[in-house]
Amino acid sequence: MIEILHQTELPRARKAGALVADILQTLQQRTAVGTNLLDIDRWARAMIVEAGAVSSYVDYAPSFGRGPFGHYICTSVNDAVLHGRPRDYTLIDGDLLTLDLAVATDGVVADSAVSLLVGDSRPTESVAMIDATERALKAGIAVAGPGARIGDISHAIGSVLTEAGYPINMEFGGHGVGSTMHQDPHVPNDGRPGRGYRLRPGLLLALEPWVMSDTAQLVSDADGWTLRSATGARTAHSEHTIAITEDGAEILTLATRPSA
Repeated sequence: MIEILHQTELPRARKAGALVADILQTLQQRTAVGTNLLDIDRWARAMIVEAGAVSSYVDYAPSFGRGPFGHYICTSVNDAVLHGRPRDYTLIDGDLLTLDLAVATDGVVADSAVSLLVGDSRPTESVAMIDATERALKAGIAVAGPGARIGDISHAIGSVLTEAGYPINMEFGGHGVGSTMHQDPHVPNDGRPGRGYRLRPGLLLALEPWVMSDTAQLVSDADGWTLRSATGARTAHSEHTIAITEDGAEILTLATRPSA
């Protein structure tokens, strides 16, 4: 299903996006060496409940997971890249953590993810990998607009990741959002320009470049959710929800307040 929001519905999408951005920014600022992943999940739950919003994860039970997910945020560490189920793990200096959050307000979902390094350690490879996903995300957003096609976005993302030397997995990528979290159209992280669904004003897309440093192959944890690199290599993931407008693309999940 592909949903197209009416212009009068965009304020609801902006509200959802602002909340997701605010929660992720707060979580980044609170996360440090010694933080437990289950603490992050509790913090996320408290902020979602306080805002009167609805978690898109806690009751989520798709065919590719062993659902329901049962938590309020995805916390993927080091070789985990997608759907990281919070567990009893305490972060150490140099850990590469991805926080992925989706919530609904007033019936509209926004979805965003950010990768960060915990503590003071800055491994060169990890910094470069995070940077590549962020640059790929910017490239995909830059070509999104009315009349463009999904393949234009995929090609822009894939070009950055390929040039940076990363293999690209095509099983999981970006997607439409709206009244539910995962909708059509699928937005692969590589593709051919000029192909695929033509973008229209009112379409919401979650774009999410993610990479593993030396492989495109995933393996699943025993929890049935957490996806890791098959080689044990580190990973990174960046995501924003955008709205296609008459003028281009509006980033709904961009943090607006100063960082601490």
